[in-house]
Amino acid sequence: MELVPLLITFNQVHHKEIYDMLIKGWMTEGELCSHYEPGVVSDCLMILRKGNLVEEKWRMPEPGKKPEREFHASYSKFRANFQCAFNELSDLLYISSSNDADLRDIAEQMEQELRSGSSSINDMARKFNVSPMFIKGLAKRIPHMDVKGQGLVLLDGTK
Repeated sequence: MELVPLLITFNQVHHKEIYDMLIKGWMTEGELCSHYEPGVVSDCLMILRKGNLVEEKWRMPEPGKKPEREFHASYSKFRANFQCAFNELSDLLYISSSNDADLRDIAEQMEQELRSGSSSINDMARKFNVSPMFIKGLAKRIPHMDVKGQGLVLLDGTK
């Protein structure tokens, strides 16, 4: 399921460009916003965090100013050695690359379930007639949602 944030990042031109900038050095969100719209930057950073693709640390400020988080790409090389069921891989590839309206419908229903207090991945998978891996992958695609243990959580952007 960590494959989803990786594929989403490199399937969107601005996200890829932001990642490329973060490979070269540490940058704050404000510095990134000087190149891209704030919404694009915050969505990208949220996806990169969820995929563990960025490191963050506090930049020491000039006297009298507040410290700021700065980000750097965690990886500059990729090596994969994994095995999974082909139907799970096909789900993850579909989730990562599709703009299907059905995905939006399920995502909205997942959010409604979370807001009503139901966070179980298995319960949602049964309710929507999909695999738990599908639910996890879709949660990784949605910028304000993530997987925690056997459940889903809504993120507030301060992660």
